[in-house]
Amino acid sequence: MATKFSKETYLYWYELMKLIREFELMAEEKYKMEGKIRGFFHAYIGQEAIAAGCMTATKPEDAFITGYRDHGLAIAKGVSAKSCMAELYGKATGCAKGKGGSMHFFGKDVNFFGGHGIVGAQIGTGAGIAFAEKYKGTDHVCLTFFGDGAARQGMVNEVFNMAMTWKLPVIFICENNHYAMGTSVERTSNVVDIYKMADAFEMPADSIDGMSAEAVHEGMARAVKRAREGGGPTLLEIKTYRYKGHSISDPQKYRTKEEVEEYKQKDPIEMVLKTILDNKFATQEEIDEINKRVTDQVTEAVTFAEESPLPSDDEVLKDVYVDQNYPFIVD
Repeated sequence: MATKFSKETYLYWYELMKLIREFELMAEEKYKMEGKIRGFFHAYIGQEAIAAGCMTATKPEDAFITGYRDHGLAIAKGVSAKSCMAELYGKATGCAKGKGGSMHFFGKDVNFFGGHGIVGAQIGTGAGIAFAEKYKGTDHVCLTFFGDGAARQGMVNEVFNMAMTWKLPVIFICENNHYAMGTSVERTSNVVDIYKMADAFEMPADSIDGMSAEAVHEGMARAVKRAREGGGPTLLEIKTYRYKGHSISDPQKYRTKEEVEEYKQKDPIEMVLKTILDNKFATQEEIDEINKRVTDQVTEAVTFAEESPLPSDDEVLKDVYVDQNYPFIVD
């Protein structure tokens, strides 16, 4: 069976998505069963094809920025599983020194600009990163991710208008997992096809199957090419589905178990695995080796996190931005 992508691409997608999935399943266990991870925890399980397809359609120099469902994109971009797990544990060796937790992963060295807890705040920041790249004269782009809930924020309209006016090299990506925090798109807007929001700004837009790494890559590649060539931004509505609730504590009463199971039949990892096996890109033994490599990496991440120290007391006021010239600071 002929495929659009190479053996190497499919194997890369499989191992990356498997790592994201197993990392989060292990972290969930440490959160719910053992209480070693606390605070908020928003899983990416089911959405891994977006991270995979975006990685193969971009360059390492391109920036990613997202909201608080950030584990998958951080790992995809190259933030190590060890530093990600340590961050969940609140340890000093975490990717944000143990100060950010689940919602605020960060990896400047790999151009991953966060995890942001304020709904939609990253949309403006993403446009700012793109503006900086245009100002510097590079051909780098910024992938700015947000959810279907954030699509209702007023900032979206202001940023879309500015980005189109200045033709910024930014890809706006709505990861539409249908329920935001727990309310369906149909209950929050008369416009249920989020990509159509771009029409008001004459911005190119597309709707993409987010359960397919192939579809995500193809849609992203078109948008990235346009941005690199000076064509400005694109809005991509990537329709996906999270198998877990909004957060780990979500009872998920707003959807049926049958609906979740229906989407699991389209699981992106299983779809890529089927393509690999059908095309004899790898034997089952080679797949088992990949699975073991992933399991070992996740196990090592847990060991690293558990053996790492907590931040020292003198870290509490470090990394806090202060403008000494701000006229309203009172001593």
